Amino acid sequence: MTGQGKAIAHPNIALAKYWGKLDGPGNLPSVPSLSLTLDGMATTTQVTFEPDLREDTLRLDGQSASGRPRERVTELLDALWARSSMLGSVAQRPRARVESANDFPTASGLASSASAFAALAVAANEAAGAGLQVADLSDLARRISASSARSFFGGFVELAAGQHAEQQLAARSLAPTSHWSLRLIVAVTDEGQKSVGSTEGMLRTAATSPYYAAWVEAAPSLFDAVRKAVLARDFDALVGPVEQSALAMHATSIAAAPGIIYWNQATMAAIDRVRALRARGTPACFTIDAGPHVKVLTPEAHAAEVAAALQDVPGVLRTIAARPGEGARALVAAS
Repeated sequence: MTGQGKAIAHPNIALAKYWGKLDGPGNLPSVPSLSLTLDGMATTTQVTFEPDLREDTLRLDGQSASGRPRERVTELLDALWARSSMLGSVAQRPRARVESANDFPTASGLASSASAFAALAVAANEAAGAGLQVADLSDLARRISASSARSFFGGFVELAAGQHAEQQLAARSLAPTSHWSLRLIVAVTDEGQKSVGSTEGMLRTAATSPYYAAWVEAAPSLFDAVRKAVLARDFDALVGPVEQSALAMHATSIAAAPGIIYWNQATMAAIDRVRALRARGTPACFTIDAGPHVKVLTPEAHAAEVAAALQDVPGVLRTIAARPGEGARALVAAS
């Protein structure tokens, strides 16, 4: 069996944060999350099944990758193969040649794993002719990277908190790309990879932070407030819970042992700049994932002003402007 598929997916930025996993199998999130899929950044992935290969291979951004990155690819491909009833007659999965590239910094807090595993799942589904629907693909990718479940959908997306022994959990669309004319400006403050990965950071936080239990308790009400503001397109109501969700998430990790500090000096300076913009009447709202970059939401009419203000912050290397983007999708059919 030989087949090839290619797909594109976009990262998503959580407005109500996911941070923490339930104990036990399944990679289930301990809190609900709500995100915005972005069109200004993308992962493109091609999967080719080749029976003569002895093991899966991975090229990431033009470089051969091994270790845990390749292991996660194999885990997803194995799970997809096992899930598809259309592949039941094939005794053993052929190994795959996977080539993936991001047009934005990888593993630095810009949700590259979300777009990566969404693109991988769609491309592999095409290459294998597996016939899985988007809910199945979202669930499978979530088991490898929980945030990737949301990149299968465009616009505003929600992912519920997991329940113990839950068999399947997929993200679902909350509102389409056309729902709200917001822009998200990313202030890039470091082009390198972060020193503590998200999975390691979550596990350490849950195990050692005295604030983790309080975060798990508070997160659902912040999610509800963000959800209500998004549906109402109420920017003033959005600002408070979005920023509190981000700051609460980072407070838990800073208090871990040893503490995990994803920010740098430019992160703090960008936060100050957003607050200054808002004080003079410009609608702007910041959020920060597990990394040093600051993402700023603003209505479309203020995007240029916000981007210029962030670009002027000392330590900000560049800005990326994005609008609500589409969900993961195939670029070519299986051959």
